[in-house]
Amino acid sequence: MPRMLISPRLALTATVSIGALCLSALPAAATTTPAQIATSKTNGVAYLKSLQAADGSYAGAGLSNEWAFSALASAGTAAVDVVPGGDTTKNARSVYRTLLATAGWPSATPVVTDYERATLNAYAAGIDPARVSASRNLIADIYGYWQTAEPGYFGPSANFNGTVFAALALGGAKTQTGAQRTPQSLRDSLVTRIRANQHNDGGWNYGKAEGNPTQLAATSDIDMTGAAMAALCVSGVPNTDTDITQAKAFLKSKLVPTSGAFNAMFGVNTDSNGWAVSGLNACGINAQTGDFLTSAGKTPVDFLISQQFNPGGGFKYLPSDTTPSAYASIDGLRAVAGGGFTATPPVPSTSGAPQWVAQSTFTSGTATKLAITVDDGSGSMKVCSAAFTPTGTTTTLGAVLDAATTGATPTGCVSSVTPSSGTGTITALNGKANSGSNTWKVSTDGSAFAGATRQKVINAGDTIALRWGA
Repeated sequence: MPRMLISPRLALTATVSIGALCLSALPAAATTTPAQIATSKTNGVAYLKSLQAADGSYAGAGLSNEWAFSALASAGTAAVDVVPGGDTTKNARSVYRTLLATAGWPSATPVVTDYERATLNAYAAGIDPARVSASRNLIADIYGYWQTAEPGYFGPSANFNGTVFAALALGGAKTQTGAQRTPQSLRDSLVTRIRANQHNDGGWNYGKAEGNPTQLAATSDIDMTGAAMAALCVSGVPNTDTDITQAKAFLKSKLVPTSGAFNAMFGVNTDSNGWAVSGLNACGINAQTGDFLTSAGKTPVDFLISQQFNPGGGFKYLPSDTTPSAYASIDGLRAVAGGGFTATPPVPSTSGAPQWVAQSTFTSGTATKLAITVDDGSGSMKVCSAAFTPTGTTTTLGAVLDAATTGATPTGCVSSVTPSSGTGTITALNGKANSGSNTWKVSTDGSAFAGATRQKVINAGDTIALRWGA
């Protein structure tokens, strides 16, 4: 499984021995009340703040706690407001942004899930993921893992979770104004692959199942079912869709009546419950009523609350544990707070701190990337990350397409552009010429499609979609 997006149940987690964090956990109560949820959020945020390092970091080399940003945002706390010892210069958002902008991040051998994880958490922290810095565009980084031979997959198809988290990142990390930055055609291609990997029992697992009857017949995983449900819903699939109702039925079949927990592959635990509830949350499905209220009057949220230490705020991984786990606390809080796998960043309480930070212009001479999709209407959409070095604070569509002919990953996204220089309407792309009302049109960051011209201004971090049609 690709690192960092596996359920934290599989990770070695450090225990916390601070006395205040190890007080007795709340007993499970039937259908958690709004007051209990509010208390859980307050205490959970306090615990996650205690995980911040003295330098302000949550993330670094190896396994990290950066998923805390998605939980904090879901609970209403801005990452910029999280500071060690009151030192605002070390606020969590600034430190994380600096890390993501580092040339050596994430490693010498990155995988697509590194960029997906960062996109979801940067967005929750109030960092525009396409505009982290003059050189870092996380959306373009993800586009570079498009599988040309298996359209709709991101990263090796055997590691199916890379495709699920691509859908979560590209569909969930919207623009600063709340618009979908990626075209629906791209999200639809992801949806097609996610549907094709749904197991016969209605759920999903981390590995690829498409085309493999044995894998499709295998028992699904609670965690990945929650993530895949969320991926479908953030990609535009309604919660009344057949595949969502089948996933709901799978989760319902795994409920433990006496506690409201899901009986996962590794037994009852907070992380699995948290991922499942976050999936339900992302789809707008109430985890405390209907199918998820057991015969004993328990719900999955009841179970999560019972796993939390009070007033310490941390969550334990297993019911038998006596100390909190960082990862269980992140997954538990995010779910109890009503979050999916990311959340719109809250407005900060720190005076003068903006809700969003972003690179506003290109830096001349600094190499960067832009995300591009090319849809010629034939059903063979091309997706790539185009590398280029701008010569000013903005660039043009013509300059980006010219660069993509030789500097795109994967290759072949743009093979030719007509005209090949100057300004004017783009009359042909990849050999497909305008014909009557069917012409090449362009959209940036989800804007309305309009006639594509070489001189169209492209700004730092713009997500570019080209489409041929009426």
